[in-house]
Amino acid sequence: MSRQIGDVPTRTFNPGDVIFKEGDDAKSEAFLVHLGKVEIRKNMGGEDKLLRVLNKGEILGELALFQNAPRSATAIAAEAVTLMIIPANRLDAMVRTNPALAMALIKDLSSRMLAAEERAREAEERTRKAEERAREAEARARKAEGGGAATGSA
Repeated sequence: MSRQIGDVPTRTFNPGDVIFKEGDDAKSEAFLVHLGKVEIRKNMGGEDKLLRVLNKGEILGELALFQNAPRSATAIAAEAVTLMIIPANRLDAMVRTNPALAMALIKDLSSRMLAAEERAREAEERTRKAEERAREAEARARKAEGGGAATGSA
């Protein structure tokens, strides 16, 4: 449902409603959480992963605007949510005229980047361990085949 808070349009969502999906067109909109909580989820390796939970005062959907790209993750209402709609041109003007907002966005983006790097390192480690287990299993299988053939011919 759409409403307005002052001159800012809003949208409300019920718990479990999808606000936007990964890959959707950004429609030149970002959002500010006015009430409620929003889960940011991403499909990684075929698994739906919770990246973070946003609360009142936090912005979402801005990455697609800064990159002029599709949505990079899915946003789902974790509870009843009211979002303030921030058009791309307004966000751009706000960032250009408000150094505190610009710094807050930079800090948020850098912490997200670091979290993404950590997830990548963890995935690399899981892959390395899985490859190591696979090599060990292959070696055991070769040994069992060689040992079985020798035992069978004796």
